[in-house]
Amino acid sequence: MRILVVEDYLPTLNSIRKELTADGFQVDSSTDGMEGLWYAENNRYEVILLDIMLPNLDGWSILDKLRTRSQDTHIIILTARDSVDDRVHGLDLGADDYLVKPFAMEELKARIRAVSRRRIGQKNPLVELPNGLCLDTTQRTVTLHGETVELTPREYALLFYLVSHRDTVVTRNEIWDGVYEFHSKAMSNVVDVYVARLRRKLHVEGQSPMIRTRRGAGYILDSTPQHTA
Repeated sequence: MRILVVEDYLPTLNSIRKELTADGFQVDSSTDGMEGLWYAENNRYEVILLDIMLPNLDGWSILDKLRTRSQDTHIIILTARDSVDDRVHGLDLGADDYLVKPFAMEELKARIRAVSRRRIGQKNPLVELPNGLCLDTTQRTVTLHGETVELTPREYALLFYLVSHRDTVVTRNEIWDGVYEFHSKAMSNVVDVYVARLRRKLHVEGQSPMIRTRRGAGYILDSTPQHTA
């Protein structure tokens, strides 16, 4: 597996490079944002490990440019910034995972294995529900009663998971594991943020929320419309 590490703190970079090389990975590295973007755009990597605070071009900009250009390499953010807003921002831009420094090397390796198992995109037919919701899993687009619903990549991933488990209560941890394939208790509250955003975007006048909370249990997506009184 070929991995790119873009990290400007040399002790961290050297440690990652040493550990991954010892495990048989082919590792390229850069301490500069512009150079890291050049590597990413001119080579094929299975995984990119991306710091945020970089000279010349920050990690957010690199991530945004790669996703805008349909670069589907798996990207794991490595950063000391651990606020919910930062995590949501990174996932919205298209990051596959978000690992807060300092981290254990074994956890980083586990995250790499997890994202490597994922497939970008689905080759399934349309998923159409009685409540008017339709997912095109090839184009990764969503319509509700024929109207396009604009979703971020992570909002779509969450909705796809809920639709796949429709009419079934799923816990926050199950959602996190199912969408991101690696559970982190510190990140699980991000699910609540995305559920709230999906509820707003999927609101239909005169109908109860499509995604409902089962107190003490989790969330459920109703495939049939529930009309309000």
